Amino acid sequence: MDRHEEFMNRCRELAGQAAQTGNTPVGAVVVRDGVIIGEGQEATHPGNDITCHAEVEAIRDAVRRLGGMKLSDCILYTTHEPCILCSYVIRHHRFGLIVFEIAVPSVGGLTSPYPILTATDIPVWGPPPLVIQLKRG
Repeated sequence: MDRHEEFMNRCRELAGQAAQTGNTPVGAVVVRDGVIIGEGQEATHPGNDITCHAEVEAIRDAVRRLGGMKLSDCILYTTHEPCILCSYVIRHHRFGLIVFEIAVPSVGGLTSPYPILTATDIPVWGPPPLVIQLKRG
C-alpha cells in the first residue's frame, strides 16, 4: 500500500470517530519521517469551540508531543481540504506538504476564492506548501 493511502486511512478512521460524536467527519494526521506525530478529529461540538478542526487538533497534538512549533519537515494529511482557518495555522507552522482527499470549494484554503494555503503575497509565511489532492480509488 502506498504511504499516502496508509496515512489517509488513519485520517478516515479519525473522521469516523468524529462522526460518532456528532461532529463533521473530518480526520487529520501530522507525519514526520514516516511516523504519525499528531492526530486530530473534528471536535467543534463537544466544547463549542469553532477552532477545534481536525487539522488544528492534529497540529496542536504534534506541537505538544514535539515540545516545539517547527513543523516544516512534516506532512499534514486530512480527509478534507483545509479550510481558511486551518490554512492559516498550516502556513504559520510552515508545512511543506499537504495531502487531502475531498475539496471544499466554499471555504477551502486552496479552491475557494480565498486561497490562503497557496498565497505567495504574505512574506512572513515563506513559500506555500505543495498541495496534493488524492483521488479515492
